Amino acid sequence: MQRFPQKLRDARADAGMSQAALAEAADLSVRSVSSYETGASTPRPFTLRKLAKVLNVTVEYLSNDEVDDPQAGIVREHSMEYIRSLYGNRGVLEADALLQQNRALFAGGSLSQEAKDAFFQAIMTAYVTCKEEAKETFGRRDKGGE
Repeated sequence: MQRFPQKLRDARADAGMSQAALAEAADLSVRSVSSYETGASTPRPFTLRKLAKVLNVTVEYLSNDEVDDPQAGIVREHSMEYIRSLYGNRGVLEADALLQQNRALFAGGSLSQEAKDAFFQAIMTAYVTCKEEAKETFGRRDKGGE
């Protein structure tokens, strides 16, 4: 059984918001919020990100039935939003692919969450640095002054 509707209701209640207040804050209709909370429909990824942001929970918490911590994956989400602001959805897909390729490093291990967050932050910093260096090296040049 999908837990998203219940998690959404709980997060809204924890935030002290009515359906109307959540709808207004997330730029949705009350009907949409009601539909999500009853399980009649599921929000698209963009809408899910807006709901999570307004409710101060993570997308991972709302979308993954196995996650019970409303702040699970917060470091990742902040980093991905930063990457989205710089490079759009394509950048997020590239960064996510990079993380997937490194996921095996965590298999079977018992790293602390702090160690995982530090590793994630290092990967994201390397990704952004490489993208910026590539932009400097291969990006368009201003030919107006030449």
